[in-house]
Amino acid sequence: MKIQKILISQPEPTEKSPYIDLVETFGVEVKFKPFIQVEGVTSKEFRRQRVEILMHTAIVFTARTAVDNFFRICEELRVTIPETMKYFCTTEAIALYLQKYIVYRKRKIFFGTGGGIESILKLIGSKHKTNKFLLALSDNHKADLSDAFIKAKLTYTEAIFYRTVNADMKKFSLKDYDIIVFYSPADVKSFCENYPRFKQNDKIIATFGVTTAKAAEDAKLQVTIKAPTPEMPSIKTALEKFLKQQK
Repeated sequence: MKIQKILISQPEPTEKSPYIDLVETFGVEVKFKPFIQVEGVTSKEFRRQRVEILMHTAIVFTARTAVDNFFRICEELRVTIPETMKYFCTTEAIALYLQKYIVYRKRKIFFGTGGGIESILKLIGSKHKTNKFLLALSDNHKADLSDAFIKAKLTYTEAIFYRTVNADMKKFSLKDYDIIVFYSPADVKSFCENYPRFKQNDKIIATFGVTTAKAAEDAKLQVTIKAPTPEMPSIKTALEKFLKQQK
């Protein structure tokens, strides 16, 4: 089977696409199409959670979307964040994104190196353990972050700042795509609800993350390409290996 078109369930990169090598090496076409979209909760919805932002001394961000909606809610509620607030981010990219809202060099900002929860806990260590942490989350967040905070005996509050909803894909045809890539269980949910009569036939399904693969398999999809693995840490490397095998 000759692979010609790949559908990625992500927004198109604003910078150079990591998939450009696949296009140049294998002559495939890569299309980006988000299967989900993000909506911020309203200030009224946030108030219902009864979360007092200023009762916390540190904020934990796992996505730039969380940063945007946190500061939007603060503005709408007229909450002024003190300079003493600490920010813990899972990646450097998220930490640098804070510059959109605060003077970076004047704040206490920490970021992990691997993008995972363990790197955040390592940053907190014993030095910051007495802080009261606010976890800025989406409505469909996984429990692993809060589970890790419980295990580490940290004081924290979960707060929902945004939600993910299905993108309307009913007018988007899957006919010409040979590989469909899912990045999250929410992508799989949106896909199944948008295409309830989908028959996989010879289409190749690729997934990123254990929970995404499980969601796809629970939806009766056969998953051929899985990442990350020690040999294939990204979808791009997994696709590259698969395409080499097809030659």
